Amino acid sequence: MTRYPSPTENVGCLRGVLAVPLVLLHLIAAGCCSLALTIRPAGTWDDDARAGMVLACVLTLATSALALLITVAPSVRRAMGPWWSAPPLLLGAVAAVRWALVD
Repeated sequence: MTRYPSPTENVGCLRGVLAVPLVLLHLIAAGCCSLALTIRPAGTWDDDARAGMVLACVLTLATSALALLITVAPSVRRAMGPWWSAPPLLLGAVAAVRWALVD
């Protein structure tokens, strides 16, 4: 008789396959967020620095949204667990606050 694997037996392989793009997206979002937090304008006239901060915030929000979209899919949530949605939510919140505080 043929034995078919149960859905829980394939979770380990699926977890490894899904972790790679999620970790890459989290690293990209963290890099953009840290860039948004470290850019400082030289003065009130420095519009380029403000544009760089806004761009870094937008990239952080976009990357975090993509990672969150992947994470909330039912098959991914079942295999990976709910804590994988914490980094994109945290990085997105930090980027949104930074974007709101750009003068």
